[in-house]
Amino acid sequence: MNDHQSGRWLILVTSLAAAVMAGCGSPESALQRQLTKGKGVVTLPDGVTELARELKVPPNSDGLEIVGGNGSVLRAGPMFNGRAILMIQNASRIKLRNFRIEGARTALERPTDLPPASTALLSHFPGSGILIDESKDIDISNISMSEVAGFAVIASRVKKIKISKITVEESGSHNTRGRNNTTGGVLLEEGTDDFEVRDSTFRKVLGNGVWTHSTYLSQRNFRGVIAGNTFELIGRDAIQVGHANRVRVENNTGKFIGYPFNLVDVEGGGTPVGVDTAGKVDEAVYTKNRFENVNGKCFDLDGFHDGEVSENVCINRGPAADYPHGHYALVINNANQEMESQLISIRDNVFDGTRFGGIFVIGKNHKILRNKLLNLNKAHCNEGLPNQPCNPLANEPQLTEAGIFLGVKGERTSPATNITIEDNEISGFKMSTRCVLAASILTLVQSTMKNNKCADQ
Repeated sequence: MNDHQSGRWLILVTSLAAAVMAGCGSPESALQRQLTKGKGVVTLPDGVTELARELKVPPNSDGLEIVGGNGSVLRAGPMFNGRAILMIQNASRIKLRNFRIEGARTALERPTDLPPASTALLSHFPGSGILIDESKDIDISNISMSEVAGFAVIASRVKKIKISKITVEESGSHNTRGRNNTTGGVLLEEGTDDFEVRDSTFRKVLGNGVWTHSTYLSQRNFRGVIAGNTFELIGRDAIQVGHANRVRVENNTGKFIGYPFNLVDVEGGGTPVGVDTAGKVDEAVYTKNRFENVNGKCFDLDGFHDGEVSENVCINRGPAADYPHGHYALVINNANQEMESQLISIRDNVFDGTRFGGIFVIGKNHKILRNKLLNLNKAHCNEGLPNQPCNPLANEPQLTEAGIFLGVKGERTSPATNITIEDNEISGFKMSTRCVLAASILTLVQSTMKNNKCADQ
């Protein structure tokens, strides 16, 4: 090696050493070293800490608290590479509070479609805010998040998690067609149990606000509360309870669900819903929630049985054209093969303003009591308004125009039988004669109807 080559080699080695030393002394590296202790209190640096890779709470950590300092922000840098800003795996008694996460969505988003139904979402969507896997006793509070490409919080196989007073804004990504792909909010999946999401704000989220989800063969989510949250400008569902048991959804408020219109996942069947249901869901209660301007359904009970929907309010004040994906206020369905639609109490709700009718019913032994179904059928099905098609089924044309419709099947055959419909107030377009209708092969005498007031609007 000549002197010139030796000099170049020395400069290269010196530069690499300097880079390594700089990395070891960077705020990101210093913070990761503190987290590696796995216990005690870690106070985040004041101001902004820019990250190139995910911060990790090491496995077997127990009793770790991560607390914000003075205006602490964890910000994904333009070259960030990781599943989440903060990763927690196989840990216990972890508390996160009083800081901010900024996800650099504009720089990092990559169009991503939903995986097959048999795939958990934990590893599918990159760029989340906080990811928790196979952990227990997690407490997240007073954290704000924005511009997150994946989920703000994703908890998979977690035992006991409380999320309270968080704010999520301008988050979620698109699929390859430019629609929402469900991301942006809080996801609890794969048998997460004893969970709470309370008193939090979700604004301008492209996908679902709060979502429980498990694959078909996984454990269901169990024993949860989703309460006191606020939702505004949500592209898909404000709340979806998927494959779960004993979940209580109460005192949530929302407006402009299913907006903007161009983000609705039409091709994927992602009709927006105030409170949605999927999989097998039983012993659940949806009560005292209030939604305004839902461009879809207020409640979808697909897979819901042996539960209650009560004292909710859903109001759409605009004309039918304001809700291009509008539907019934409440729909019962049965896509999951392991459930039968039965024993649902639908009582004391106010559904005011729908594109089609009020309640679509299949299954058996439901009670529909003391509801106010007002301003129904704004699209004037089946007479039709200009540019407001209703697309009725050829064999059941009355389905789109009834106040309450007793059907024969959803995804599977399950005729509406022994349904109690009492003391309801039903009004809207031609509701004096279309108040309660049944599929052609059913007769209304198969159910009990008393004291319902039906009137044209």
